[in-house]
Amino acid sequence: MKIICPKSQFLHGVNIVSKAVSTKTTMDILECILIEAYDGGIKLTANDTELGIETTITGDIVQPGKIALEAKLFSEIIKKIPDNDVILETEENGNTSIRCEQIHCNIMGKQGDDFSHLPVIEKENKITVSQYDLKEVIRQTIFSVSDNENNKLMTGELFQIEDNQLTVTSLDGHRISVRKIALQDNYPKMEVIVPGKTLSEISKILPGEAKDSVNMYITDKHILFEFENTLVVSRLLEGKFYNIGQMLSTDYETKIVINKLELLRCLDRSTLFVKESDKKPIILKIEDGKMDLMISSQIGSMQDQIQMEKEGKDLIIGFNPKFLVDALRVIDEEEITMYMINSIAPCIIRDEQVSYLYLILPINVNNSGI
Repeated sequence: MKIICPKSQFLHGVNIVSKAVSTKTTMDILECILIEAYDGGIKLTANDTELGIETTITGDIVQPGKIALEAKLFSEIIKKIPDNDVILETEENGNTSIRCEQIHCNIMGKQGDDFSHLPVIEKENKITVSQYDLKEVIRQTIFSVSDNENNKLMTGELFQIEDNQLTVTSLDGHRISVRKIALQDNYPKMEVIVPGKTLSEISKILPGEAKDSVNMYITDKHILFEFENTLVVSRLLEGKFYNIGQMLSTDYETKIVINKLELLRCLDRSTLFVKESDKKPIILKIEDGKMDLMISSQIGSMQDQIQMEKEGKDLIIGFNPKFLVDALRVIDEEEITMYMINSIAPCIIRDEQVSYLYLILPINVNNSGI
């Protein structure tokens, strides 16, 4: 194989597919990027057997062929050579020459036939969503995906499609995030659980243009995302997602409307006084027209006050400040509305249309030290 390709194209392709390169494997081939040159173009692929990414770049094909190159080494070479055309040429034994200007590197590759190709997904029953909407819905829910591999379902996000609406839900046992967006067409009802890792990596490589679309194809075991010159194939998580409906009550005893930025700044300051391991709550003392915020730990203490509107009962309630910060950072409105029942029931932050909803469990305030 011999190809000539601008460094910028190689780097763009490598940055995309490297998200699917395995970092924990005993199979050397899974640590590689497959490069294929054929009539349709130059294709780069990485696959860790759970997540696979394929993208096509532009360049001149002098001689077609394929080679699998160790991803980390190849990526570093491409990053550190001049911004000019790159000539990549392979021999039958796998020896690969990479030339750019006066630089000439040689590395050993592996036979392309040994590479684990992406599963073939039939492109039927296409679901189309704008790139911007998909990127936003991931940003607004991914933070409450659990990283506890002992509970696989919580490491994924529930995708529910019905008519012209996509609802995405994530939870980690302490909080729930729900985001709803409108789709361009009507679709039959379906539910799948997409790994959080897949969605996190997609959000990094998705351009996010409102005028451009992502096509999704769903099978029993996989989901395929197709956008521009890139395919992302992921295994789905098996099992039935948690029934959260009974937790999302519309009842409340206390409702407040507060400036999001003021509250976020106060919460940010409060995190200076608590370590992640301490789990010290920030105490919200809610009275007519004002909210007093207090936190105390071995590091120090802080008190603050914010003006707000209240409907219903006065309340003292405590939260992990990070959980509130995570939710507020992804809400775009200037003001937020919080619904609470008492100091031990979940707090719900949502808009009137329920296009977004964040449920956060409170922390017992008896041991707060205040």
